Amino acid sequence: MRIILVEDDSLLGEGVVSGLKQQNYNVDWFQQGKQALESIKYESFDAMILDLGLPDMSGLEILQRIRQQGSLLPVLILTARDSVEDRIAGLDAGADDYLTKPFDLDEVYARIRALLRRGSGRASPLISYLDIQLDPAAHSVSKEGKVVDLSRREYDVLLELFENKGRVLSRARLEEGLYSIDEEMASNAVEVHIHHLRKKLGSKLIRTIRGVGYTIDKL
Repeated sequence: MRIILVEDDSLLGEGVVSGLKQQNYNVDWFQQGKQALESIKYESFDAMILDLGLPDMSGLEILQRIRQQGSLLPVLILTARDSVEDRIAGLDAGADDYLTKPFDLDEVYARIRALLRRGSGRASPLISYLDIQLDPAAHSVSKEGKVVDLSRREYDVLLELFENKGRVLSRARLEEGLYSIDEEMASNAVEVHIHHLRKKLGSKLIRTIRGVGYTIDKL
């Protein structure tokens, strides 16, 4: 899962990025609103964490722009503005959640998980498919009740496919969710992760749609 963080405070931004990476999220961090908007044009993200007080433009303006463009990107506002009026303005501008500073990182993680869960149409915090169960909060996967050891990237690929069951995801789409802008990737990285997942969870779990991408069928 790939998160875009828009926060101009260097110390706070570093802390949030570090925490999210420990939670196995890939994070692209921008301190300028215009840079973030430019990135959203060309990159795919699963959620946004947005500060309102940015140096070059208002966070509300960023939010309004992406909503006017039809973006359904889940957005968590993270700000020092704690008045009722500010909360109402943020939510009415299109935010999905609003959290004030100071905050506990564990609460940020929980709110991000909730946004991703709602965005994928899930009611349960667990994702189940046949005899496989994925727990996003614990970053764990089990098959027939037994824990399966997956690498971070293998887990990311599986989660992306589970969240999009019935849809065919291209290699490029999976790569966007696996790596942030500043990370390098091997040209066959996705294929390698798919191969390992099939060995660990069953050869028929992930279907290859030749020339298009990969999918997990809906039940």
